[in-house]
Amino acid sequence: MSDEPDRRSVASAVSSSGSDTNDQPILHQPIPTRPRMPSRKSSGPLVVPRDSSAVGPTDAHFGPDDVRAMSPRRTSEDIDKLGKEAREEMRRNAKALQDSLVLIFNRIEAVREEHDKLDNNNKFLQKYIGDLMNTSKITATAGRMKK
Repeated sequence: MSDEPDRRSVASAVSSSGSDTNDQPILHQPIPTRPRMPSRKSSGPLVVPRDSSAVGPTDAHFGPDDVRAMSPRRTSEDIDKLGKEAREEMRRNAKALQDSLVLIFNRIEAVREEHDKLDNNNKFLQKYIGDLMNTSKITATAGRMKK
């Protein structure tokens, strides 16, 4: 909308000069152009054959921030060391689990023994109370007979 007044003023200026309408310059908006893309060199293939000499450590020294210095490739000694560390960690975890199972088993045995002892005491008390009830019935019926 801001372009409209400019067109009118240019058109009125041309028409006021008295020149023919065919001689009027045609005003166009500038056609936008896309900026050119910068050219890049190809990085080359990232996949190399397994038996290629380009794979593995090289004599080149990479800086600490270079991505190539952070390669996940490991030597067989590194893999063996990692395997031994993993097995040792699993042995420690297994030993800790076995120890906790032994503690749980000992606790279960202690609770079972306590339960058996309380159950035996309960049976003894039930028999004792039953015997007391029987003797009280006998003495109650014997006391009624005397009267």
